[in-house]
Amino acid sequence: MLIELALLGGGVLYWLKNRQNQSRPNQTKTNSVKASNINKFSFMQLIKDIKKAIAADGRRQLHVEIDPKQLESVEKERQKNSQRLKLSGGATVFAILGSIYPVFSVFAVLGVLYLSRRIFVRAWKDIKLKHYLTTNLIALIMTISMIALGQLVLAAFAAVIGSFFAKIVDRVEDRTQQQLINVFAGHPQQVWVLKDGVEIQMDFHAIQANDIVIVNAGEVIPIDGIIKSGAASIDQHILTGENQPIEKFVGDSVFASTLLLSGRVSILVETAGEATVAAKIGQVLNQTQSYKDTLITRGRQVSDRFLPVTMGISAVTLPVLGLHSATAVLWSGIGATMGALGPLTVLIYQQILSRQSILVKDGRAFESLRQVNTIIFDKTGTLTLEQPTVTQIHSFGEYTSNTILKYAAAAEYRQPHPVAKAVLAKAEELQLQLPEFDEANYEVGYGIKVIIDKQIIRVGSARFLQREGIKCPETIQSIQQQPESKSHSLIYVSIDQQLAGILEMQPTIRPEAKEMIQYLKQRGLKLVIISGDHEQPTRKMAETLGIERYFAEIMPENKAKLVKQLRNEGGFVCFIGDGINDAIALKSAQLSISLKGASTAATDTAQIIFMDGTLKHLKQLFQFMDEFEDTMKTNMTTSIMPGAISIGGIYLLHFGSAAAMGIFYLGCFAGLGNSLWPLVKYQKDKE
Repeated sequence: MLIELALLGGGVLYWLKNRQNQSRPNQTKTNSVKASNINKFSFMQLIKDIKKAIAADGRRQLHVEIDPKQLESVEKERQKNSQRLKLSGGATVFAILGSIYPVFSVFAVLGVLYLSRRIFVRAWKDIKLKHYLTTNLIALIMTISMIALGQLVLAAFAAVIGSFFAKIVDRVEDRTQQQLINVFAGHPQQVWVLKDGVEIQMDFHAIQANDIVIVNAGEVIPIDGIIKSGAASIDQHILTGENQPIEKFVGDSVFASTLLLSGRVSILVETAGEATVAAKIGQVLNQTQSYKDTLITRGRQVSDRFLPVTMGISAVTLPVLGLHSATAVLWSGIGATMGALGPLTVLIYQQILSRQSILVKDGRAFESLRQVNTIIFDKTGTLTLEQPTVTQIHSFGEYTSNTILKYAAAAEYRQPHPVAKAVLAKAEELQLQLPEFDEANYEVGYGIKVIIDKQIIRVGSARFLQREGIKCPETIQSIQQQPESKSHSLIYVSIDQQLAGILEMQPTIRPEAKEMIQYLKQRGLKLVIISGDHEQPTRKMAETLGIERYFAEIMPENKAKLVKQLRNEGGFVCFIGDGINDAIALKSAQLSISLKGASTAATDTAQIIFMDGTLKHLKQLFQFMDEFEDTMKTNMTTSIMPGAISIGGIYLLHFGSAAAMGIFYLGCFAGLGNSLWPLVKYQKDKE
């Protein structure tokens, strides 16, 4: 068997080299999926690439980029693998000694059983999924049979090979179980509560409704409630996916698990602990069954599906042509190689995609992607950018729009928040020369006050201007009534004691969104926008992007219901989102995609993550999926056709086991070469 495997491996490398030499140098390449210069092909690099693909190194590195804490678990896994390798080596030695010296037989049997542990686990999982007759079960029966017959060396070898492929399948079928959200992770054990005018420390879990909690800059808000005093800038990214901080004032609602960036507020507690919005979403999410939980790879499906066929033909052949021919039929192994070629191909494409900054956490996402006919986009944070856009400038008195923008941009020049960047971007677009300010004073939650050309410039909210004693004319009421329904925001600018103008801002659609939407529509996919925002801005975005169907003012728990509704309508749904409020929908969809920089819950839940934080990789992902499908179709041919030819030869030309084995290994050779070809085609250049 070892000689056969060595010959097989050598043949594959020779075949790849020939295929490389026969490749046309002027082959067509798409803009987003480009093969490396194949003339620089290196066998040593191919070996390294194969090793990395099987070990899922690329995927692990991207996991660490998202969460550096995972580096520790990766190191622990490597240590465990090293220990397992030593134990496996010892078990193999005992198996060999047991076949020579009977005194070692007990240790040899224990060694073989240890080596077979992965086969036992996968066979048990198959039984739990009600897949009773599978290649895992047959491999287990054969291993136990060889132990019973005393063929311990063969049993150990079969266990090593079987466990190796079981390990590959484990890496493809990512079954890691974890509590996706721990909403209390960032909360202090003690919080400050106002009692009879005095601030006292209280245990976090002892907080009750109607308590007054004090939260300072840099602290996580521990409860849902209403601001009683103070103002603050709050990062609600974990809940909404929006990167832009929200200014909150007296009477505004705040939510647990959000971060108070600046300011100080006292909050009247409405709900605490497990009753908060974030906790409820976490509870539902952790109880929601993912579509992938019962999904197995296509390679295993094909292999298991043909197993009864091969065994049935062998059983019929036994009384007709005899034992040797029946054994030869078993060696034909129709579809058997797909059990290994399918997962191997998935790992190879995961490695290739990781180089393109696309993290495919669960290899079965490839199986799902080809079936997708409906894509749901979350609006906020997914189709829109962090930084808004200045869309209109309302001027008052003798001031021009350029004057208003110039002073506003000068005041916001060194401010880091998205609104300031939007104002500066608009000024740069209009090529305005910004004056320097003499001094500045920034008040958290309100605005900024600077002196420019001996004039006092104030930029901020309406409340900021009111606090500064600046009266706004009644004529601005018509301007103020529109933004909320449009999801626009208003920034007020005053010069000395007079309102000079108002900057109107709206969310910015991602620059790549239109191109990606057009590509997806060309593929015939149904596209849907879902948003918790008002109906008018959601409709406008849908019209701008050319998406016919949209749903507005959808609560987080209803997003998942909508996913199920579309699934019931016959949709195979891919959900793309980035907030905790998207996490339940991400888990409910058959396929889920998120962006790096999204909430932890979204990236934990999603099966695919675009590491550059944009939607640009959507087109590339589908193009690689097309290539993956071509590879799998060829694998299917190399897995089924040799078996069919072999069985035909057994009945018509009286082929024996040797011929059946030769044809089977020929199919293995072709399938393995076909699976490895993408690594050659996209081999990373080494300077």
